Amino acid sequence: MTFRLFLPAALALIAVAPAFAQTAAPQISVDTLKEVDRTLSSDEYEGRAPTTHGEELTINYIRQRFEQAGLQPGNHGNWFQDVPLAENTASPTPLAISGGREPLTFTYRTDFVANTYRLATHTGVENSDVVFVGYGINAPELGWNDYAGIDVRGKTVVVLVNDPDWQSQSLDGPFHGRAMTYYGRWTYKYEEAARQGAAAVFIVHQTEPAAYGWNVVQSSWTGAQYNTDDPNNHEDQSQVIGWLTHDAAERLFTAAGQSLDQLERAAGQRGFRAVPLGVRATIGLDNQIRRSTSHNVVGILPGTTHPDQYVIYSAHWDHLGRCDADATGDDICNGALDNASGTAGLIALAEAYTRAGAAGRSVIFLAVTGEESGLLGSQYYAEHPIYPLARTAGGVNMDGLNIFGLTRDLVVTGRGKSQLDEYLQRAADARHLTVRDEPNPEAGYYYRSDHFSFAKLGVPMLDAGSGQDLVNGGTAAGRAAADDYRLHRYHQPSDEYDPNWDWSGAIRDLGIYYEIGRAIADSTDWPNWYEGDEFRAIRDRTAAERR
Repeated sequence: MTFRLFLPAALALIAVAPAFAQTAAPQISVDTLKEVDRTLSSDEYEGRAPTTHGEELTINYIRQRFEQAGLQPGNHGNWFQDVPLAENTASPTPLAISGGREPLTFTYRTDFVANTYRLATHTGVENSDVVFVGYGINAPELGWNDYAGIDVRGKTVVVLVNDPDWQSQSLDGPFHGRAMTYYGRWTYKYEEAARQGAAAVFIVHQTEPAAYGWNVVQSSWTGAQYNTDDPNNHEDQSQVIGWLTHDAAERLFTAAGQSLDQLERAAGQRGFRAVPLGVRATIGLDNQIRRSTSHNVVGILPGTTHPDQYVIYSAHWDHLGRCDADATGDDICNGALDNASGTAGLIALAEAYTRAGAAGRSVIFLAVTGEESGLLGSQYYAEHPIYPLARTAGGVNMDGLNIFGLTRDLVVTGRGKSQLDEYLQRAADARHLTVRDEPNPEAGYYYRSDHFSFAKLGVPMLDAGSGQDLVNGGTAAGRAAADDYRLHRYHQPSDEYDPNWDWSGAIRDLGIYYEIGRAIADSTDWPNWYEGDEFRAIRDRTAAERR
């Protein structure tokens, strides 16, 4: 989970009544939610890191609960889908900068983090020219290319996080103003740098545009890192990828005789051109490579009238495993909210479906691995689907449930992207709930959880949840709860199960997820993306397979 509790991207909903009958959810079991969350987030499960003993316990527990709920094995008689992974534990040398006003040596974890996508025992750069490439964006359709006029092959590029217009207070601008596009995501920055031939790339961290603090970068980027396995060992990727603290970046730019502040402002303007800094970077990574297999857990409730058509519910079961110890010495990142809660919701929904009886279409319940490492399990399923994506009508992804109580509002990542908007509006209207606009669109949540893996291959997926306006305490209380979690528990050992959690909001939300999924599963409709959406074309190309 990339933190979004109570702070997701909301949509501008279209006031069009969808053509489906409202189907009330059977009672969602709060006992199931509590028991599953408490179990999966216990120290016994060691933080649920992929390919560890914690994974073995986790996937077998989910399989057992799916089976008890009445599902059938979802992978041709098997409960599991193998996901081939490559684990890399990198040991970086200090990052040395030479050729400037003074030599600099940056300290791992304090000043920078670094890793590599390459599956090689040693990677690195030596005396690599450093170039500031602004936001590192090449978007021909927008007339924007931060790499124009410069060859960065073999060089080290320094990149800003988010989009050039992230500080806008509106949604107007070449990159949708304050709303982050995929060009703003750190994953894109590394992808584009590799396409440009950069040997190393470092993103400058800032809390506001990144939407999380350096502590999150530090805990997420140190220790074992996972990627999908690759027969070519990801040799098309940069030798080194990483992050710099803003303070470290300022020192680097000062040593190069430049002002980071001035160049940040320049990078936000159309026509910006990359700036060679006249300094050189040296860093080496010794990498311990371990190839292994993780697993998605797949259950299915076969449909009665259209069993070869599908609706999907997804949630990621993994978390960070062992991480930086807190003041008490606790080094297990239990991930109770992130995402034992979503996995608990997946199991509770499976129980609700089997109690109600099978729908017309088959319903898939998919617990995926590797979300914390870059949506690896959902990406693998989407690229190697057990059930054809062209015949998957849509679905719901759950990444963190509301454990703070009932709210008066709903939010959903993505803004007016697909006809699932209309299903959500119907459910909200029936409960007299307000669907609000996105409070912090700069965070780019739409590209940061497992629904994105399906969306970019054409399947409309909803990722929704409670808003900020708590029935008990209002928006101020909701925002305070969100801030407290983000600052004191997110990706830290303190994300632990609390028996005092209020699950009423989660129960309400799960009822909505049930209602939406069931409506699709009992219909012959094929929700689509709205005209002009980036995912509409790929969905339309498969239309013949749905006739």
